[in-house]
Amino acid sequence: MTAARRPWTALARCQLLSLHALAVSAVGGLVVGSVLLLPVGAGFPLLPRAARALRALSDRSRRWAAAWSGVRVSAPEPLTADRAARVLGDEGFWRDLRWAWLEPLGGGLLVAVPLALVEYGAFGALVQPFLWRRLGPGNWYAFIPVHSTATMLAALLLGLVFAAGGLALAPAVLRWHGGWARRLLSAPRSTELARRVERLTDTRAEALDIQAAELRRIERDLHDGAQARLVALGMALDRAAALLAADRPDPAAVRALLLDGRETSARALQDLRELVRGIHPPVLADRGLGDAVRALALDSFLDVHVDSRLPQGRRLPAPVESAAYFAVGELLANAAKHSGAREVRILLEHASDTLLRITVADDGHGGADPAGGSGLRGVQRRLGTFDGVLALHSPQGGPTTATLEIPCALSSPKTSSC
Repeated sequence: MTAARRPWTALARCQLLSLHALAVSAVGGLVVGSVLLLPVGAGFPLLPRAARALRALSDRSRRWAAAWSGVRVSAPEPLTADRAARVLGDEGFWRDLRWAWLEPLGGGLLVAVPLALVEYGAFGALVQPFLWRRLGPGNWYAFIPVHSTATMLAALLLGLVFAAGGLALAPAVLRWHGGWARRLLSAPRSTELARRVERLTDTRAEALDIQAAELRRIERDLHDGAQARLVALGMALDRAAALLAADRPDPAAVRALLLDGRETSARALQDLRELVRGIHPPVLADRGLGDAVRALALDSFLDVHVDSRLPQGRRLPAPVESAAYFAVGELLANAAKHSGAREVRILLEHASDTLLRITVADDGHGGADPAGGSGLRGVQRRLGTFDGVLALHSPQGGPTTATLEIPCALSSPKTSSC
């Protein structure tokens, strides 16, 4: 999306949010009405349905905040209650209800500001020049009494200023609305901590399984690769020694065995290098994550653009760099194999000195889903070991944007802290 289209897109999204606020107000009123009807019995069948409808709207607001503003809003536990008593005992239901009452007043009015500026600006720029004579002597536009050609031109110019101001304000309003949604809809800190403990427990078990599988893979690769070649090298040297110790040495045969041994040792060395590269690439250890991702981009047949905004002279902890490197490699492989992408853009940044954020965006046909495999589940497990997350936005038809976030502090090249 070009910079010229971005304000118009933000304005259209403000319009959607304003309509969404009206729907939230209506459904919130339905929920309150169901609660009020509980004493007479009529609210018992209505409340679960109204609560689920309200949860659908709040979940949509969470998705929009993440996709449009980059604001991640934690979701409550799924609302599966089919009885009014369970609904009333659900903490997330009361948070949704509070949001339903405050969203039309706060969020709805917030997104209405750029819309009102653009619409009022359009009235001054598109209506006043043609109708100012018919509107009579009492015609005012803002603080300008429009009664002549000069004042009409002043109203036109002011209208253009209003419209431009509304367009310029729309992207910022989207970000503010995302923060507003996070404040109202995010789960409380105690719930977040409980989820984090549960997630870390699960990912620790998965990490141990992955580590054991990785050790088995290394052992298998050594056994089938370098070890087999080194055994063959030893046997060739034994044969060469036997030929030299014979009564009639055969220099040509000894030379052939030594040349074969040299070739075998070179292949064994190459196997070891490839094995080490699969465990921890040398470019990652020597030059850091930014240059290692650029090396991945050069190896890809896609048109990959890398924008590294990581601070110079400081390094991330080695385990975090390794996890991020292999996660980006998996996303590039997915873009090449499954999405039909031709161009990929990668942004690496360290936000607020506490969070590594990597955005991988491609122009493919979309439809990526971690539940469907394609290595995305492996990326989630790899990041989960560090309490990281993978946020995926991949509608059918594309494009796909994957955002990797790993909580971690920067450190000097010789120390690490995460």
